[in-house]
Amino acid sequence: MTGWTPDSMPDLTGKTAIVTGANSGIGLPTALELARHGARVVVAARSPEKGAAAVAEIQRAVPGGQVEYGHIDLADLASVRRFAEGVEKVDLLINNAGIGLIPRQETKDGFEMQFGTNHLGHYALTGLLLPHLLASPGARVVTVSSDAHKGGSIDFDNLALEHGYRRMSSYGRSKLANLLFTLELQRRAEKAGVDLTSVACHPGATATNIVNIGRLQPLVGVFLKSAAAGALPTLYAATSPDIRGGEFVAPKFKIVTPSAAARSEELARRLWDVSAELTGVRPKI
Repeated sequence: MTGWTPDSMPDLTGKTAIVTGANSGIGLPTALELARHGARVVVAARSPEKGAAAVAEIQRAVPGGQVEYGHIDLADLASVRRFAEGVEKVDLLINNAGIGLIPRQETKDGFEMQFGTNHLGHYALTGLLLPHLLASPGARVVTVSSDAHKGGSIDFDNLALEHGYRRMSSYGRSKLANLLFTLELQRRAEKAGVDLTSVACHPGATATNIVNIGRLQPLVGVFLKSAAAGALPTLYAATSPDIRGGEFVAPKFKIVTPSAAARSEELARRLWDVSAELTGVRPKI
């Protein structure tokens, strides 16, 4: 599929897409292309100011495009619930927002920040929106992971990482959790016989807010892709008719095999159960 471009995307008129973190990074060009192809797009982000600026930018690029801002803070489960309560329809959920490589912090609910935001926030959001997704034929959930998942591991006795915190290993853990969730959601959808596709993707080395863009700006185009280029695996995963549930889309639209840990059904089931206990969200699937 090396010849695939955003121009290959189908007409999305009548579809509603929610993109978390669509105010910047790869989320912004993702939302823009979805709007360009006719989707109603919800820019789900924490900052109203940045969210409004992203909406305005997309509307300038896509005159007449259906795009709106929705407030969500994935590090606050109450905010996730409020956002979900305002949703009436969703055909495509893109769990894109993410933080990484930060000093140890905690979410409003007391979870380690990278795990709480990147995984638990998206787990809760997907679970809360599941009734709407199941009501939409051909619905997809796309979760953005990373090749860094290979360096992650999950110690259920130390989820808070109060001891031995490392920025990179914590990030890798959250990205491993993203893949475990993606694959478990797909397995449950298949077992339930519902029309829902769960896939994952990773953008490769991309200049986003996760890295220090200003310091690394000279590397964009050499070692780092632009955000628009980094969004291509997400767009392919979200719209290509060739995608199958449980696939992991890498740069250049390659379908790659996640790590053995990411493919562990036992680990995925345990993470699902623990996530349900921690968030209070128990998806009926």
